[in-house]
Amino acid sequence: MPSIQKFVVTPNLPGPLEPLLRIARNVWWTWNIEAINLLRRVDPDLWDKFHGNPVAVLGALSAERVAELLKNEAFLAHLERITQDLDRYQTMTTWFTQENGTGHTGLVGYFSLEFGLHESLPLYSGGLGILAGDHLKSASDLGIPLVGMGLAYQHGYFRQYLNHDGWQMEEYAANDFYNMPMSLETDRDGTPVTIEVHYPGRTVTARIWRVQVGRVPLFLLDTNLPENLPEDRELTGKLYGGDNDMRIRQEILLGIGGLRALIKLGHEPTVCHLNEGHSAFLALERINLLMKEKGLDYDTAFEIVRAGNVFTTHTPVPAGNDHFQPDMVRRYLTAKADEMGIGIEKLLALGRQNPDDVTETFCMTVLALRLCRFGNGVSELHGHVSRRMWQNVYPEVPEDEIPISHVTNGIHTRSWLCNEISRLYDRYIGPRWYEDPTNRSLWDRVERIPDAELWRSHERMRERLVGFVRSRLKLQLAKRGIKGQWISRAGEVLDPEALTIGFARRFATYKRAALIMRDPARLSAILNNPERPVQLIFAGKAHPMDHPGKELIRQLIHMSQTDEFRKRIVFLDDYNIEVARYLVQGVDVWLNTPRRPLEASGTSGMKVPPNGGINLSILDGWWCEGYHQDNGWAIGAGEDYDDQDYQDLVESTALYDLLENEIVPAFYDRSSDDVPRDWTRLMKNSMRTVSAEFNTNRMVEDYTQRFYIPCLDNSRRLSRDGFAPARELAVWRYAMRNNWGKVRVQDVTTPPQAAQLMGANLPVQARISLGSIAPEDLLVEAYHGLLDTEGKITDGEAVTLFPDGEVRNGVMTFKGDIACRRAGLRGFTVRVTPRKQGYPLDRFETGLVTWWDQWGGTGTSGFDNPIPVNEQVKG
Repeated sequence: MPSIQKFVVTPNLPGPLEPLLRIARNVWWTWNIEAINLLRRVDPDLWDKFHGNPVAVLGALSAERVAELLKNEAFLAHLERITQDLDRYQTMTTWFTQENGTGHTGLVGYFSLEFGLHESLPLYSGGLGILAGDHLKSASDLGIPLVGMGLAYQHGYFRQYLNHDGWQMEEYAANDFYNMPMSLETDRDGTPVTIEVHYPGRTVTARIWRVQVGRVPLFLLDTNLPENLPEDRELTGKLYGGDNDMRIRQEILLGIGGLRALIKLGHEPTVCHLNEGHSAFLALERINLLMKEKGLDYDTAFEIVRAGNVFTTHTPVPAGNDHFQPDMVRRYLTAKADEMGIGIEKLLALGRQNPDDVTETFCMTVLALRLCRFGNGVSELHGHVSRRMWQNVYPEVPEDEIPISHVTNGIHTRSWLCNEISRLYDRYIGPRWYEDPTNRSLWDRVERIPDAELWRSHERMRERLVGFVRSRLKLQLAKRGIKGQWISRAGEVLDPEALTIGFARRFATYKRAALIMRDPARLSAILNNPERPVQLIFAGKAHPMDHPGKELIRQLIHMSQTDEFRKRIVFLDDYNIEVARYLVQGVDVWLNTPRRPLEASGTSGMKVPPNGGINLSILDGWWCEGYHQDNGWAIGAGEDYDDQDYQDLVESTALYDLLENEIVPAFYDRSSDDVPRDWTRLMKNSMRTVSAEFNTNRMVEDYTQRFYIPCLDNSRRLSRDGFAPARELAVWRYAMRNNWGKVRVQDVTTPPQAAQLMGANLPVQARISLGSIAPEDLLVEAYHGLLDTEGKITDGEAVTLFPDGEVRNGVMTFKGDIACRRAGLRGFTVRVTPRKQGYPLDRFETGLVTWWDQWGGTGTSGFDNPIPVNEQVKG
């Protein structure tokens, strides 16, 4: 084979057109309608050919077309206007500066295994990546000092196509990074910047690509280099490809390699945000670097690193979290553990729910929880689910108090909004809506939009969706080898004026795409009503190893090919951002039927209301918070079932009832001007209530105020005076661990009366054996609440008990009052946890807690003989 000398050819545009390259290489254009219109004007045919990839368009421009653009004064004026818009965007005062000034110096590193920014950057698989992409976009809008870190996949996630029988098949198309909106990071002399990551017996080299997301840079590691072994070149070959061995190597690359890359590029993060547990190894690398570069011991470095880490979990089922066998972790991380001086067994303990169980697998989620100051789920319900899932990491801690909170997901509204509705917002809400999408008073102005104008705009988007589906279906059928009349019939599917329901998401069985098809006869009657027709559009991929999910797609395809459903049910293959955009902008109703509580958030449904669509969903994920009765429909009332077949029967029946009795009538009952007034009222309620709350600007503001700023402050505080506070904290924590065994609740006393009146206070006194621990290092609390039938406290809350008197014989008295605000059978107990004055530690992060054991003390009341509360309301 002949030798090949590689070289790169870049678009060569004359001076007046050079700003096009700058615009094309900053994906800010993906959420700026006028910028998209400009890039499409460059060459509409090439734009369609390259699926909206402006870099590929500019690289394929003919000399003739360049000459035409140079003579087109209107185009040049448009280009100048967009260039000025980009300049203004990058230099304007931002929310972060307004809220925090310039005093908060520091950088947030946002690590994710996938990022979904646009279909021209296929480096994502689904919701996790789309959320990460929208997070970066809002961070840019808000001016958050943040950088993204991920992997540059040569083949990305699989492309889906269907065989003749409707069975999902997978193919992997190669990404041409040089013709995508990304650029290679190089030194001043043009040499690519690289980093190295060590694996057993070898070193892997990775180069770094940059994707500019407005103000925010996203850096991506690429190991597809000749100097690497074939198996190491494949590290960045496929997203979620390969076995567990491939996964742990990818996660080492993302966490350890990603941190090294940011440092080498001069972007060392002060705070690291782990989007899922995939990047948790970065915390080990941060600890190791502090030990090597600052001469710190492990415990001190641990305190500093943990104070600056944030972890978001997205998975509501244990099997969805990455687990590795201990021997696999030993193989890849023994050298790292030895370098840190802690040994591999101590490192393994960090990733086990029970650190002492040597047979337990190593879990990346557990590692992230242990090494991050803040942890959160992605909806209120998911926060509850996560606390229940991981309660074994926090033994002796009540479920409600496990330190996993929630930040409900959102969407980057402008990225998903159609032109038609955007123009209505500009006209009736005012142009400030996209600069301040969390402003509820602005969204209340949706009521000003005339019903007829809103309805006509939405009808045009539905018509556009139907046209898109027909064109895509023809290509889809041709690819399956289906010819003749079937392809011509594809132009007849769907009715541009019919009620259109969309269902698009990963085809996992728990998402229950087939719930609406449980009773085909009843479904047929609903869909084929000649006066009030309804139609369904499905899209989504099953994981390559998920055969039940693939079978679900095959059954759906077969049903859609019957004469009964051929014009009313369509499945679109190869679901991606482009397909999602057409769907969320054009459907009337978005259907979501997960098996509660397995949908962590479900952000696809959030993309529909800003476009005038309405949600029809199980009360799971975000919809528990978003549903307000007058802004959509809920299937059921949030019930949980043990019998899944019975659950499917009940909820499918409820779904059909809603369609027949509420949804279809509201859509087709029209006023004299052919506008469905009840429907447009629901549209406006949906737009107004959902759009202001469920957007990533609100989400990123929450992360910034609740987590990023405290982490920046914590890191700065612990690093003062040569890390003296961190050393002090490490010594304190060590002392707590070694002396905690002598802390004991000696006894608890309360007044002798048999009952308490509502509104009164119940005095509580506890004598605590301190051992060698100072009173100021203890937090003593009365934990109280209603008792369930098993005598356990439910919905408990804590009241602080304060020192009273002096220490006598190693015992100190603590006193406080429990407010009797609710009637019923109630109980309390007393607990003690460590508290470090001047440090904002969570009471349970040390893992140390002592509860009152009345059988070991002299308490006068307990769970078997609780203090009753008088049911009479005082006064």
